[in-house]
Amino acid sequence: MPPRYRGAAMPGQVTTATRELGDSRVHVDVEVAGEAIEHEVESAARTLGRELKIPGFRKGKVPAEVVLRRVGRDAVLDEAVRRALPGWYEQAVADAGIVAVGDPRLDLTELPDPGSPLQFSIEVGVRPKAKLGKYQGLEVGRREPEVPPEAVDAELERLREAAASLENVDRPAERGDFVVIDFTGTVDGEPFEGGEARGYLLELGSGRLVEGFEEGLDGVRPGEERTVNLTFPADYRAEELAGRDAEFAVTVKEVKEKRLPELNDDFAADAGGFDTLDELRSDIESKLREVREREIEAEFREAVVDAAADGAKIDVPRELVHAKAHEMWHATSRRLERQGIPADRYLQLTGKSEEEIVTEAEPDAERALRRESVLAAVAEAEKIEVSDDELLDSLGQVVTAGGGQADEKQLRKALDRARSRGSDEELKADIAMRKAVDLLVEHAKAIPAEKAEAREKIWTPEKEGAERAGQIWTPGS
Repeated sequence: MPPRYRGAAMPGQVTTATRELGDSRVHVDVEVAGEAIEHEVESAARTLGRELKIPGFRKGKVPAEVVLRRVGRDAVLDEAVRRALPGWYEQAVADAGIVAVGDPRLDLTELPDPGSPLQFSIEVGVRPKAKLGKYQGLEVGRREPEVPPEAVDAELERLREAAASLENVDRPAERGDFVVIDFTGTVDGEPFEGGEARGYLLELGSGRLVEGFEEGLDGVRPGEERTVNLTFPADYRAEELAGRDAEFAVTVKEVKEKRLPELNDDFAADAGGFDTLDELRSDIESKLREVREREIEAEFREAVVDAAADGAKIDVPRELVHAKAHEMWHATSRRLERQGIPADRYLQLTGKSEEEIVTEAEPDAERALRRESVLAAVAEAEKIEVSDDELLDSLGQVVTAGGGQADEKQLRKALDRARSRGSDEELKADIAMRKAVDLLVEHAKAIPAEKAEAREKIWTPEKEGAERAGQIWTPGS
């Protein structure tokens, strides 16, 4: 019979009993105390009371007990449970001491009588447990932070482009020139929204405007008037214009040539206050090296964790990987929404369905699960603890990253609220994992990347066995 264990109760709120189902899934029986239910019912009634219009009461001032009589307790209870269930789910997960992966399956059969507890169950995937192998003293490849001269040259060219000037010329415009134009576009003789501009600065060959427009201005001279005819692409973003023929009346005000400054000591002085061009080159090389060192450090840290995961035994079921990939997509879509990009618009731009993106993310999802599992195991094996100061520091970093100010008194209140909800455990686990990464990296031995790659190519009986185990049998194999 699968093992059964009970989490530490949150007084007056949620208690759980958890049963392992195998394949990194658990069944959790949850009970919410009757007092907590009544508190949520009263809160829901007060919220409804702010919206109801009942004779004898001012709008927004209807008492909770009147709302319960008028609307009915069952209706208010249903609303209360609907609002509170996500929070109870989070508390149940924290109480059970599990790390959920993917969407849960909730089963709530009936609502309770007054004063009675609410009971529901959860079935959900959980992060798999890792059986650690060797995780200290790992030899892992690390690149050297090389900065080739071509990278410095490319940065110098970027600086020249930024310092370039535009000067009027009296000759036919060429690709790479800039033109200042007025234009008016029509479709079937009628102007359309966004089809007109005055004093528009356009770089020929930049591809900024609809295909065919810039090509129609090849060789124009200052003061010239030209008609440009084109057809909007079938997939043009403005659907009312897609696939339609358009005519643009264009007046060329100016033709400008971009002129780059010479690479000399004067440029070095203007670009960064350096006495010589060699000093500027040296400064650029130093900054590029710092960037590469940060990139290599991040690569090395990931490689160390992957090496520890490779040495551990971790059973990651296929269904769990798919659930994690869905979880990652939901996080991505929320981030896109915050940036003003609706998820459906992103899917349209990529030309892929949600399921295709999720499937493509499965290798990353499996890697993430393996990393999380091995780091959690290392944190447990090394008895890594997280202090209140570390929790407060982490909360402060979140606040300052969002542009706020980290006041210690407010941070302590935020930590107390997180503890009351049980969400401080998630933050603790995150900090513990970061400390586990630090421990692995501290005890790892960096070796040249070429040496590490050569080792990967060396044949061993174990590797042949692993390769054969991953092959599909066919007749004659």
